[in-house]
Amino acid sequence: MTRNGSVSFWYASTALPARRAPLDGDRGADVCIVGAGFTGLWTAYYLKRAQPDLDVVVLEREFAGFGASGRNGGWLSDHFTSPREQLAQQHGRDAVIALQHAMRATIDEVLAVCARERIDADQVHHGVVQVARGRAQEARLRAYVEHERTWGYGGDGDMVALASDEMAARIRVAGGSTGAWSPHCARVQPAKLVQGLADAVQRLGVTIHESTTVREVVPGQARSDRGVVRAPIVLTCLEGFTPSLRGQRRSWLPLNSAMVVTAPLPDAVWEQIGWGGEELLGDMAHAYMYAQRTADGRIALGGRGVPYRFGSRTDRFGQTQRATIAQLTELLHAFFPATRAVAVEHAWCGVLGVPRDWSPAVRLDRASGLGIAGGYVGNGLSTTNLVGRTLTDLVLGRDSELTRLPWVGHTARRWEPEPLRWLGANLVYALYRTADRREASSDSPRTSVLAKAAQKLSGM
Repeated sequence: MTRNGSVSFWYASTALPARRAPLDGDRGADVCIVGAGFTGLWTAYYLKRAQPDLDVVVLEREFAGFGASGRNGGWLSDHFTSPREQLAQQHGRDAVIALQHAMRATIDEVLAVCARERIDADQVHHGVVQVARGRAQEARLRAYVEHERTWGYGGDGDMVALASDEMAARIRVAGGSTGAWSPHCARVQPAKLVQGLADAVQRLGVTIHESTTVREVVPGQARSDRGVVRAPIVLTCLEGFTPSLRGQRRSWLPLNSAMVVTAPLPDAVWEQIGWGGEELLGDMAHAYMYAQRTADGRIALGGRGVPYRFGSRTDRFGQTQRATIAQLTELLHAFFPATRAVAVEHAWCGVLGVPRDWSPAVRLDRASGLGIAGGYVGNGLSTTNLVGRTLTDLVLGRDSELTRLPWVGHTARRWEPEPLRWLGANLVYALYRTADRREASSDSPRTSVLAKAAQKLSGM
């Protein structure tokens, strides 16, 4: 019987943390951070390291790392979602390359913090493999590798194309013909990382109040069900949960992603699959998957289930639909037929924040003292660290390379009202899934027109 929800498998394997004390009435602070996920915790961490005398307070509805920070696929990568050509038109090619370099350096920064703070998050830095299954995916993979090389990847081992035998030598994916490998990705166990970071933040003297629901953020105040925190700087770091705040329902769309994880695989199954290097694994499908080999010998695999709930509603404890579990299990078996004899032990879901233009944002308005960051579109594990350092420089008034990155100060237009939001989000992913099925049954190298229509509709 597959366990469904309970936040995530990552927490099931470590146990849910004991909750910190909630806010007990009104109080003041120098900086108030709403949300104790990676964005809020990284920001608090770097603020206190830069200026130890700052009074920093973090407010969290559940517990630190409850949302996407403790439910994601564990990809610490250099990838960011912002359309690079669009950013280059607005800010220049050099600005986009600077952002790429900053993202790449962030992987090493997170791993360095883990070493400094003695955080054991099952981290392994062995890169990421993208696999193509079918001729259309092969064509997209070749185009992807060439596109990356136009932006400076591909030299000195940055991006390596893999022929079929080279792909099979790394990971044997059924139907996988070619692939590509990049060293710029590390595996982590996200719940261990976020809990270790929360403990490190607390050791620095940051106050984290859990079980405290912030309803509204206004200049100088975070208003919660347990009191008001007054601070000259108030930062909203809720990502996919941002629509829960008053007036923010259409700011970022909370897109659902789901995962399943197997029981530990027997040695005989691993011998059939390979995957001895523990790279991360993705594919070139439109409704793409992401996977990791866990430290205890399981496969954790994720993808889109029911992509969006009407009215920007979000789940509470990660329970996903049976159809989603069946869909991801079928995908797991299609990739690795040897896993059919292995139980799928746990399934869960979470939300990620999607801006209307698919580009993350980091903002601080000095006049009002209000700041916000998020919109990572599923690439938040490393991006949140870079954003936390950027917010730190903005709060402290430091002009730095980080505050000059092209996503600083960015504001996307708001999402459409319901029911247009619901219709559009679900139609896009229906088109993507249909496009994947048609491409899989065809020998054509061309990308399905349905996928192109979905891309245009989504605004990507």
